[in-house]
Amino acid sequence: MTTTVAYSDIAGLAGNDLGYSDWLEVTQDRIDTFADATDDDQWIHTDPVRAAEGPFGAPIAHGFLTLSLAVKFWTELFDAEGVTTKVNYGLDKVRFISPVKVGSRVRMNAVIAEVTEVAGGFQIAVDQTIEIEGGTKPAVVARGIYRFYA
Repeated sequence: MTTTVAYSDIAGLAGNDLGYSDWLEVTQDRIDTFADATDDDQWIHTDPVRAAEGPFGAPIAHGFLTLSLAVKFWTELFDAEGVTTKVNYGLDKVRFISPVKVGSRVRMNAVIAEVTEVAGGFQIAVDQTIEIEGGTKPAVVARGIYRFYA
């Protein structure tokens, strides 16, 4: 469920747990499309037959594919009204904890860690955890940095 706030309320959001995004299945087609876009066609991602015999027993998503899903999940979880520009400003301390096997479902939890005023707007630091359904460890943990300008 999306938390929607007015621009004027952004300053007081530090500490808010935004909950979880919807689940998303990571398909072989998504993995192959990402491989094509990034020229990373390593067999552990794109060769299901060989990957079945590999260390993970199946193809796995690229770590950066899983990380890139944070953008989709973030927009599911948060929006601000009265904003003219929204910017993905960067990431801090990204870690790829567990591989995501093809066919797995992932979702993200987001907690607003910090809100800082910047020239013309606000910068929001968000602790993001992308988890694998049924997994014991997250796939990715990162701090996303977003800017909102009025």
